[in-house]
Amino acid sequence: MSAPSPAGSAIPVGHAFSSVFALLGPHMAELDRFLHGQLAAFEPEIRTMADYCIDTSGKRIRPALVFLSGWRGPKAISPELVRVAAVVELVHLATLVHDDIMDGAEVRRSRRTAAREYGATAAVLLGDALFAHALNLATQFPTTEICSAVSESTRRVCAGEIVQTLRRGSTNVTRADYQRIIDLKTAELFRVSCLLGAKLAGFAPGYVDAVSQFGRHLGIAYQIYDDLADFFGEEKRIGKTLGTDLASGKLTLPLLLLMERLSAAERAELTGEILGQKPVQPALRLRQMGELGVFGDVALAVKAEVDAATAALQEWPDEAPTVLLLGLCEVLRGQVAALRPATA
Repeated sequence: MSAPSPAGSAIPVGHAFSSVFALLGPHMAELDRFLHGQLAAFEPEIRTMADYCIDTSGKRIRPALVFLSGWRGPKAISPELVRVAAVVELVHLATLVHDDIMDGAEVRRSRRTAAREYGATAAVLLGDALFAHALNLATQFPTTEICSAVSESTRRVCAGEIVQTLRRGSTNVTRADYQRIIDLKTAELFRVSCLLGAKLAGFAPGYVDAVSQFGRHLGIAYQIYDDLADFFGEEKRIGKTLGTDLASGKLTLPLLLLMERLSAAERAELTGEILGQKPVQPALRLRQMGELGVFGDVALAVKAEVDAATAALQEWPDEAPTVLLLGLCEVLRGQVAALRPATA
């Protein structure tokens, strides 16, 4: 299966990841130059720390969404898109620094986390500095519209993280609670990345709204996938510390479904682990998830959101970004399939 690209070539959807990100090579190079150019704005004492976070080893999905949503061809690299891509990436990096502290994670992007490298106290403040600089960059657009959208999204992301933090070590979490948390903490930045990319590129308001909805559903799907990978992934391939959700008492969809399917005695045992009253047993929980069909149902939840993301763009097949954005849906489907254990 293939679809015509805006550049006039054909992109096999099954190879969407490499094809799409190859198209974005020049855009990502400009983003990298811009981000490293921002280091001079940081105080000399913390430039090395900021540089440690601004690396090139991650996928940079949110900047990719900015560039793809504002796609006008491979040679059309808008300085405005580069700047707003830097804004959303800096916000994201700040959340990662804070997440790793709360999760006690050792590895991020196949290297030591900032908290592990500099200590948790310094890392908290480093994340704050990254947030602050992102908002400073957002103020440099001609109108306040960009800064307003970014600051509102940042607040919503933080709200999601706060709610999740308050629910750690508790089994008083429903499916609706989980959906709300990931809508805020992950999907919101996907949504605003798509919205700002399309808006700055001058697309019609209807398409901007459709792309925004696409980003929201893709973000929810991506977070559910990430929560699935925390149990079924391999650290070497994923590139970050796994198994942190159970260890930190975070009730994600795989654990919620497992909790529903265990016997009363087994549920009480797992509750003790989530409450921090008993040592966690990740191998046992992974085996139980396999036996009770948890993987398949979580994968279906990812599929439902990916399908909703696809549906958001169905009325806009001829707009330049559409085929590339839909390619990202195929990427995520492939990533879920790659996690599937032989027995699931």
